[in-house]
Amino acid sequence: MTATQADLAEPGAVSPIEVSADAALLESGLSAAQAAQRLTEDGPNALPGGQRRSLLSIAVGTVREPMFLLLLAAGTLYLAFGDLQEGLTLFGFVAVTVGLTLYQEGKTERAIEALRDLTSPRALVIRDGQPQRIAGRDVVRGDLLKLSEGDRVPADALLVSADGVRADESLLTGEAVPVGKRVAKADEQAASGKASGAKRQVPGGDDLPWVYAGTLIVQGNALACVTATGQRSEIGRIGTSLSTVENERSPLQKQTTRLVRNLALLALTLSLLLILTHGLIKGDWLQALLAGIALAMALLPEEYPVVLTVFPALGARRLSREGVLTRRINAIETLGATTVLCTDKTGTLTENRMTVTNLVAGGVDLSESLALNARTEDRLPEAFHALVEHAILASVIDPFDPMEKAFHQLGQRFLTDTEHLHRNWRLVRTYALSPALRAMSHVWAAPGDGVQTVAAKGAPEAVMDLCHLDDAQRAHVGSAVETLAAQGLRVLAVASGSFEGQDWPTDEHGFDFEFIGLLGLADPMRAEVPAAVAECRAAGIRVVMITGDYPATARAIAQHAGLAGRDGDVLTGDEIAGLDDGALRERMATVSVCARIAPEQKLRIVQALKARGDIVAMTGDGVNDAPALRAAHVGVAMGKRGTDVARESASLVLIDDNFAAIVASVRLGRRIFDNLRKAMSYILAVHVPIAGMAMLPVLLGWPALLYPMHIALLELIIDPACSVAFENEPAEADVMQRPPRDATTPLFGGTTLLLALVQGLGVLAVVMAAFAWASARIPEPEARAFAFATLVVGNLALILSNRSTTRSLWATLRTPNRTLWGVLGLASALLLASLYVPWAVAVLRFAPLPLHELAAACGLGLLSVLWFEGIKWARRRPSL
Repeated sequence: MTATQADLAEPGAVSPIEVSADAALLESGLSAAQAAQRLTEDGPNALPGGQRRSLLSIAVGTVREPMFLLLLAAGTLYLAFGDLQEGLTLFGFVAVTVGLTLYQEGKTERAIEALRDLTSPRALVIRDGQPQRIAGRDVVRGDLLKLSEGDRVPADALLVSADGVRADESLLTGEAVPVGKRVAKADEQAASGKASGAKRQVPGGDDLPWVYAGTLIVQGNALACVTATGQRSEIGRIGTSLSTVENERSPLQKQTTRLVRNLALLALTLSLLLILTHGLIKGDWLQALLAGIALAMALLPEEYPVVLTVFPALGARRLSREGVLTRRINAIETLGATTVLCTDKTGTLTENRMTVTNLVAGGVDLSESLALNARTEDRLPEAFHALVEHAILASVIDPFDPMEKAFHQLGQRFLTDTEHLHRNWRLVRTYALSPALRAMSHVWAAPGDGVQTVAAKGAPEAVMDLCHLDDAQRAHVGSAVETLAAQGLRVLAVASGSFEGQDWPTDEHGFDFEFIGLLGLADPMRAEVPAAVAECRAAGIRVVMITGDYPATARAIAQHAGLAGRDGDVLTGDEIAGLDDGALRERMATVSVCARIAPEQKLRIVQALKARGDIVAMTGDGVNDAPALRAAHVGVAMGKRGTDVARESASLVLIDDNFAAIVASVRLGRRIFDNLRKAMSYILAVHVPIAGMAMLPVLLGWPALLYPMHIALLELIIDPACSVAFENEPAEADVMQRPPRDATTPLFGGTTLLLALVQGLGVLAVVMAAFAWASARIPEPEARAFAFATLVVGNLALILSNRSTTRSLWATLRTPNRTLWGVLGLASALLLASLYVPWAVAVLRFAPLPLHELAAACGLGLLSVLWFEGIKWARRRPSL
């Protein structure tokens, strides 16, 4: 027999039975052409909901915003009182602004749609004889599904082979307990393939051959033939729709909503007071109403909802380019606050590409040792044959796990087709790995022979327990394990036994096992991991490695990765079991390695770290990891080896399971939050001078400076600046050299709010002074143009100043951001057009400025912000 066991039968397998017109489908599945045809006939395997918004719906929603309603109201007033030119101008501004909004919202919708496609459930199907991972929406009738523990079933299907399958069908039935499944009988399989369809089996209860879309496989593995997709499935008939977009609002969104609501109330109150004051003093109620509308437009910060939509959506798109899919966009704002990063070892820190490098055999005596390398002759000493053979027999036939693949590759290299085993052996019973016993066993039977072979592999201490070794024998084996583990190898033990009859024991302890030997497996460290760990340390993020490996193995890997890995930094699962919650909380303050950890213990680790006040990111891939992933502030699921349950419980999914991608996502999360704060500060700062200049001249009895059309023109600059220009701002140089931000600190609280207000008041003071000086010396239209030019240049200077909270304005000029320069160029062109194009000059009530006055206005606009650079310099200066 070859060590690949390609010819051994599937556990509990049945003969291929016709499920559709072609019996060969059970071997090769559908062809690509057949699948494409059925997809065309039946449509995608999807339920209604989660549809992308159309441009029309975006436009309708945009026009309903208060800012646009105010613009429409002002335009209507102008038209009603016969001022056709100004009314049409305002409606033109409405059209341009709606166009910009459609562009921004469309870009955001495309980003969200791409993320929706990327994060949609996946399915493993057999097509053209090969396993393929496809989007769940592409599954069709007749597809062969390979289902394993932790998978979400993508469509209704009939089981044609199964091994210990149990499914959670609570989504459909409300049953809290998983139900067992069996292989379909010949008549059930034949009936399911009829064109007219067989009698529909209602979900619920044990011992049914059906699995249903949306349910979860919580145990075992199976091969199933799809019978219904989309709305024809049980979940489709019930009419249940599962949303793919998380709608829960984040703390930042709630905080911003409160701010916008308060500013809206303030705008309404001040606008009414301004209308009354202006109307009573001057008796011109039309101008009073227009001034009130202008003030309301100046105070309403409608840009806040825009940036809260654009930044996370485009940020999630950027994360996808780093190999990280965002399932819950709100998690992005938490990334930058992460203080502890708990990570798996296998496949995350390492390449998940295992190779058997050491064999130790000879039973309990372990008298033979062999280090394998590329130069080893392709013959294995006799003493190691049983060790390799039983390691393969204790593995699945067609392995997915890299460790079991390594055993099969070892057998292909060293074992021949005729040694010890027979091609036609079949697997008759399996004992799965469990938290209580970290070992698995397979029972094999040969035809005509009543004696069955039992092969077991697993953690050395678990296999020693199965073999009932005494203390001296345990110490001897333990010494060999420590020697291998100190080299950073993962160590497994192998045992063998025999059994007669069909009355198998309920667990492996009922067999009489003999200890065979040990295998050491190497899993190379990812080359980029040490640098990524060092980057985390510089950023104030503590990395904790959590693994099921032996403590010595975990310690060696941790030291190679750049983690401390000293004896005092290693905590084992047995130790955790003996600690209460308070003691575990204290212990986790210094731990950098958790070894021999059971999946359910991850939840206690997360809870202990959270109790210490840490912001925790946790990686996981299995069904039992789901509670810890959901409990962590940021759950990170593995994309390659992770189960659907883990992915659906997590906030982020790593496409290639790479630790460096997690660190890159933290870096990008900090950048996104920094840029969001810059944009928010700019919005708050720029609205202060605009609102002030809409209100103060009227209250002081001066000529009005800002009318609704002026506010609309300023919005054409502010909107793209705060949404796309700041979003494209590169990360600060020290983004990963500073400690994590305090997650409880509000974005607009304390110093941030104060500095934004101070910036805005500085621009307001200069623009007011410019208007006062100009009004006394030059005609009113020219004075209005002079003050407006000062305000626009001050606005542009605010954009440049807010590009960095630490670097000077001059330093930011050297930082590339093509989008920003495009916004500044557009703003400058709009300003020149408003000052020198006759039609625009007339509508805006300006007069063309002489070049020396334009230069003076530009200088004053820059001066209105330059003084703030002194505050930034003082904040950069180290305290004495």
